[in-house]
Amino acid sequence: MATHEPAYHRYFAADVPPDGRKRNLLSMSYAEVAERLREPGQDVVLVPLGSTEKHGAHIPLGTDSYITMTAVVMAAEMADCLYAPLMPFGYSPHHMGRLLEGAGTITLQAETYRRVMHDVALSLVFHGFRRIVFVSHHGSNTKPIDEILRYLRYRTGAFFAFYKTPTEREVNVLRGVLENPPEETPGWHSSELETSCVMAVHEALVDMRRAVADRAHAPRWMGEKFSKVDGTGTVIFQESENIWVPMEHHEYSDTAVIGNPFRANPQKGMEIFRRMARHLADFVEEVRKFPVEVCHADFPERAWQP
Repeated sequence: MATHEPAYHRYFAADVPPDGRKRNLLSMSYAEVAERLREPGQDVVLVPLGSTEKHGAHIPLGTDSYITMTAVVMAAEMADCLYAPLMPFGYSPHHMGRLLEGAGTITLQAETYRRVMHDVALSLVFHGFRRIVFVSHHGSNTKPIDEILRYLRYRTGAFFAFYKTPTEREVNVLRGVLENPPEETPGWHSSELETSCVMAVHEALVDMRRAVADRAHAPRWMGEKFSKVDGTGTVIFQESENIWVPMEHHEYSDTAVIGNPFRANPQKGMEIFRRMARHLADFVEEVRKFPVEVCHADFPERAWQP
């Protein structure tokens, strides 16, 4: 095991952090949760949404899940808030690859993914949580969410947010940590950031013998007039990047790597986690200040009280 205290391991071990205060709903009894909810400021809960999808050949399918969960555990300890168990599947249809290729990706359909968010959220509101923050490292988990977040807010009056970890084009929180130049897309898929983070979780999960540096490109069937610099859903045409095209990941990334993973190291990964967690924890502290009035807390199949 790595020597730099990877928070992820506490999620699967005793779930009791160094201060002895449980925060993982999975490890708490209903009596403990009820007691915690009676404490001021404890109606905030983090809900981690992961992914099981093809990454570079040097890091695991669960990369986004490991990163999401580590950031959540660390942030929950910093902000002293509760968190739900990880949902390890996300919205990843573009990572499915070719039929019978054996990539291992598991994706939910958009409607299934939204239903999971719906049911988890209403379960939590039913029991007294008034501020729910979904957290994910997987960028495509943000694609189906606007409708469901609005529905949940309009239905319940509770506060809902989706916290996407600072990666990809939004890496200001990580300024000074990532060394790859912009053209090597340091925060992108299987590049410097993700490889460093997985190393920090457990170095045995990374096999740098399989690592390659690679770049994104427009799908070759589009021809030479189109280009692409990273993993967004857009392509560049006549110097303008305003065209969204439903593309498969293997059509614009030959190796599932977008960037250069060779500057990665576990110490960098721990600093990335520290900054992610601090940013998320600071957001939780602000969320506690928001005025929230729940007006509707029933669960669809339990709208009555016996």
